[in-house]
Amino acid sequence: MLLNQENLKNIITSQVQVPKPETLHLPEKVLQFGTGVLLRGLPDYFIHQANQAGIFNGRVVVVKSTDRGDTVAFDEQDNLYTICVRGIENGQTVEENIICSAISRVVSAGSQWPEILKFAASSDLSVIISNTTEVGIQLVKDNIQGQPPVSFPGKLLAVLWARYQAFAGDPSKGLVIVPTELIPDNGSKLKEIVYQLAEEQVTEPGFLDWLNTSTIFCNTLVDRIVPGKPDPEKLAGLEQELGYHDELLTMSEVYRLWAIAGDEKVQQVLSFAPVDAGVIIAPDIDIYRELKLRLLNGTHTLSCGVAFLAGLETVKQAMAHELVAGFIGGLMQNEIAPAIPYLIEPRVALDFATKVLDRFRNPHLEHQWLSITMNYTAKLKMRVIPVLLKYYERFNQVPEQIAFGFAAYLHFMRATRVENNKYYGKLAEEEYLINDDQAALLQEYWQQETPAAVTRNVLQNPELWGIDLTTLPGFAAAVTNYLIQIEEKGVEAVLQQVVSKKAVVS
Repeated sequence: MLLNQENLKNIITSQVQVPKPETLHLPEKVLQFGTGVLLRGLPDYFIHQANQAGIFNGRVVVVKSTDRGDTVAFDEQDNLYTICVRGIENGQTVEENIICSAISRVVSAGSQWPEILKFAASSDLSVIISNTTEVGIQLVKDNIQGQPPVSFPGKLLAVLWARYQAFAGDPSKGLVIVPTELIPDNGSKLKEIVYQLAEEQVTEPGFLDWLNTSTIFCNTLVDRIVPGKPDPEKLAGLEQELGYHDELLTMSEVYRLWAIAGDEKVQQVLSFAPVDAGVIIAPDIDIYRELKLRLLNGTHTLSCGVAFLAGLETVKQAMAHELVAGFIGGLMQNEIAPAIPYLIEPRVALDFATKVLDRFRNPHLEHQWLSITMNYTAKLKMRVIPVLLKYYERFNQVPEQIAFGFAAYLHFMRATRVENNKYYGKLAEEEYLINDDQAALLQEYWQQETPAAVTRNVLQNPELWGIDLTTLPGFAAAVTNYLIQIEEKGVEAVLQQVVSKKAVVS
């Protein structure tokens, strides 16, 4: 049995949440650029839940912006799809299957552009959402009269211009634009590009003012791991449990966050927000960016070398390893949380850290440590160095677990072979790729052979870190000591003493 509207009445299993019939015919309030799993598993998930609760009462028109793939699965399933939520929340296992009815239709920008411009003039439309990947928010030469325009900002401007014309510049018909692309200040950057294109291509004098005052571009942060469709074996098991076939079935972790910078007007338009604590609308969302960047991303970066060199392939395996899990938890809660370079209450940081640890323990996610080592050096600079400096400012002593993480980084970056400008390290006679743009420099340092020299040369290089890290009292000595022990004994043998050291927390 195929999942579609006709077959909803035949789904009798208690293992899935079926949408209320009335939600299948709600007005279209949202225009969404992108069909990807993150959008389906986060914004569309929240909108669906709000519709079920009767507090938003609007569906989503999805624009397929690229020529890759087709919309057959959406058409055959009446745009229904299952979100299978799996994970751990507050220490408890969560398993939910939800048939999402948020999407009303999917239209192709390439073949149905006039239909999209027609929807731009709908009085029900109030929100535009996007996820066109990070490269989508870029200024490129474009023509908003194109069928369609080439770029996402060009398409967005064409939609806004069509709306302005349809309502004769009515200031009450402005839209709330909510990009979810993973770049800082995504809304501000998108507005800047759209405004620049408008200055070049729209001669109507009142449009720029309408664009600037009636249309709201929100900066946002999204955080949810949505792997999408599982492998064929897992998919077959899920479909047997659910009792139907779903070509669009989407796996998702339980954790969800959609932080949106906005005022009361934004809250009024995005009326789906109260349905879930994971949707946050606030004037300043930087605190959520800092929490994610430091506690989740920073912990990943400092732990990836440690876990990989301990012979563990995935985050899930690391959380089942007593010593590595102890290192990860201690690092996050005792050294990163109290040194986030932002004014955050300790209880807020520790609460977020607890949620991150639940995410790391998720048995349904296979996050590879080797993948996390990509751009290792740059990630350390962006995610960890500000924390390290703040730690010294607060406690004036060596953060032992951060030092150990740096030592693991140095050992991981020790290339044993170079071929076609690719650098390879070796662990237990198995080669691994060092996917880092500083691999050549680190190899040059390692040719000096002594761990002390490597540590000194790397840490004192301000081009790598923006600062000479050897000026931090005791840090270089601690990293050197750990690096020597790793070289002699291996990571796992040194972990016990690292985990047992107590960090200063206050």
